[in-house]
Amino acid sequence: MSGADPDADTAAAADIAREAPFKRLRTLSDPDHLPALDRACIAGDLLHAGEGHPPRILLLYGSLRERSYSRLVVEEAARLLRLMGAEPRIFDPSDLPLPDQVAGDDHPAVAELRALSLWSEGQVWCSPERHGQVSAVLKAQVDHLPLEHRGVRPTQGRTLAVMQVSGGSQSFNAVNTLRLLGRWMRMVNIPNQSSVAKAWQEFDQAGRMRPSPYYDRIVDVMEELVRFTRLLRPHAQQLIARYSERRAVAMADVTVAEATARATTH
Repeated sequence: MSGADPDADTAAAADIAREAPFKRLRTLSDPDHLPALDRACIAGDLLHAGEGHPPRILLLYGSLRERSYSRLVVEEAARLLRLMGAEPRIFDPSDLPLPDQVAGDDHPAVAELRALSLWSEGQVWCSPERHGQVSAVLKAQVDHLPLEHRGVRPTQGRTLAVMQVSGGSQSFNAVNTLRLLGRWMRMVNIPNQSSVAKAWQEFDQAGRMRPSPYYDRIVDVMEELVRFTRLLRPHAQQLIARYSERRAVAMADVTVAEATARATTH
C-alpha cells in the first residue's frame, strides 16, 4: 500500500476548484424553488453560513432513463443542499464507460468523475433497486473511484449519504449495499438514509417531489449530511491516517537506502 501525502488531497482539491467548469455536471432547474418544503421548520444553524467555504457535495444517481427517479431525488437533494449553504454538483454518467472497457481508464468521463470526487468533501449516492440490488449505472461510477490514485485519495474521509428509489413497496436492499460500498471506500456513512417506495407516485409531471413523509426524510438526510460534513472536514486527514501506510512508507525508504548503500560500495 502506498502512503499518500496527508496534504495532497487538500492541495489537489484546491487546484481542481480553480479549473474550468466541468463538462458533465447536470444543470439544476429551479434551484431555489422548493414547493414541498416548510422553510420555517429548517434548523436555523443550517440557514447561516458556517466557518470556511460551503461544504462541497458530489451527488451520483443510478439510472439513465429520461425520467429517472433516482436523478429526480438527487435533484431535490441538491436544491436542499443549496438552501443549507452547501455547494452541490451532480455528475451526469451518460457517457461513462464500463469499468475496464477503456484501457487504463483513459476516458474524459472517468477523469472528470475522479476529479469531482476529489473536489468533494461529502457525497450523496442514490440508486434504484433492481433485482434486489443497486443498479449497474451507480455501481460503475463507484467502481471507477480508486482508493488511492497518484498519491491522492478521492473518497477516503468524505461523508456519505445513501438513498434509494423503488418501483414497488419500500425496501432497503440498495441502501444497505451502498453503505457497504461506502465503508469499503473508507467514507464516513452518516446514520440517516432515505428509501422512496413507489417513486412513480411521488413526483408530479414537472418532476418535482410532492409533499410526503418520503420528502421529509430526504430533508432530514441532507440536514444531517451538511452537519456531519462541517464537523468532520477539519479532521478528515487525521481520521484516515493509518499506521499500515506509514509503515509501508518507512519500509520503502529503508529499501531505497539499502539499495543506495549497495550501489555506492560497488
